[in-house]
Amino acid sequence: MAQVLEFKLPDLGEGLTEAEIVRWLVAVGDVVAVDQPVVEVETAKAMVEVPCPYGGVVTARYGEEGTELPVGAPLITVAVGSPDSVGPAGEPAAEAEGSGNVLVGYGTQAPARRRRRVRTQLTAANGTAPATPAPAPAPAAPEPPAPQGPVPVISPLVRKLARDNGVDLHALRGTGPDGLILRADVEAALRVEPTAPATTAAPTAHPEGTRIPLKGVRGAVAEKLSRSRREIPDATCWVDADATELLRARAAMNAAGAPKISLVALLARICAAALARFPELNSYVDTEAREVVQLPGVHLGFAAQTERGLVVPVVRDAHTRDAESLTAEFARLTEAARAGRLTPGELTGGTFTLNNYGVFGVDGSTPIINHPEAAMLGVGRIVPKPWVHEGELAVRQVVQLSLTFDHRVCDGGTAGGFLRYVADCVEQPAVLLRTV
Repeated sequence: MAQVLEFKLPDLGEGLTEAEIVRWLVAVGDVVAVDQPVVEVETAKAMVEVPCPYGGVVTARYGEEGTELPVGAPLITVAVGSPDSVGPAGEPAAEAEGSGNVLVGYGTQAPARRRRRVRTQLTAANGTAPATPAPAPAPAAPEPPAPQGPVPVISPLVRKLARDNGVDLHALRGTGPDGLILRADVEAALRVEPTAPATTAAPTAHPEGTRIPLKGVRGAVAEKLSRSRREIPDATCWVDADATELLRARAAMNAAGAPKISLVALLARICAAALARFPELNSYVDTEAREVVQLPGVHLGFAAQTERGLVVPVVRDAHTRDAESLTAEFARLTEAARAGRLTPGELTGGTFTLNNYGVFGVDGSTPIINHPEAAMLGVGRIVPKPWVHEGELAVRQVVQLSLTFDHRVCDGGTAGGFLRYVADCVEQPAVLLRTV
């Protein structure tokens, strides 16, 4: 006898408590293999394809695309074994036919034709001809007619979209299963005949504007930055540096025929060397214990802009890597960030952050510290500027460096010493980089 197993949204690690369904990879009636990805979800850290630990036939999906689910909520049910002998809720098919079992993800009362269709899909997947369902008994008394629009229960996100734009859901014909009204149906209605938001108040001279939910990556960034501002008394110092010799050193390395070295990898080497000399900045504050915790290794985060927002991948043990290894790891993490494939473990655990905002064509910034770290080094664009070099006015490649630091872990003397050392390495990299 077949068994229907329920697969719940697993704990994705790193303290994540919820995820948004981005895209279903399977449909009801599909046959899935063990560990086959069945849904793509977006957490506050990354996009994740969730594999199902069961093999069999999908009997139900929980939630529409765009729905947020908490960890532990049902995702799908899978019929394992002989699928033609079970109904959609794990009951034998003959008993489940008229039981009104829950159709997970769409409401509490599943229409009979939906249940019959699921059974038909299951029997077809098993290679047997579906039996003709027995007609449902006539009701004892007439029931009020069902509305044309919402047949099962509609997603709260869809209801809110319709309510905010004055769309009558009962006037829509849904394109989802059994006439379920989807977000796309509401959006299509708005494109055909825009409707003013339903309200009884008089119109105001100042429109409310577009509301963008703070969720997923954007919501996580907002929360983390707000917490950083609340808890960390930060300060910023900056200095201009002549990066001409650093660029020449990189060009010489890349001309030697070895794998190409990136500029950010050289800056990472400089950061690691500076943190070895000023370990106060490779730390965090334990507020409960009222202690500064200095960390033994450098796990270097770097800011990466993606279509989903700003993320900070982490290069593990950056202090042990050479320029070639750092270049490869930066490239791998950047590609994964842009593709949305970063794991939660690759986005957490940083001890210091390198922010190369010069790629945006700006010279300086006062970035917010990546909580709970103690400091962030910012690097502006490198541009030719007039500079006094060896007593003569010359055109040199100049960069602005800035350090934002937690004033609880050190004073200005330490922060200034760190930044001055970084600037000296940028201006005279030969000694630092001779073993690269």
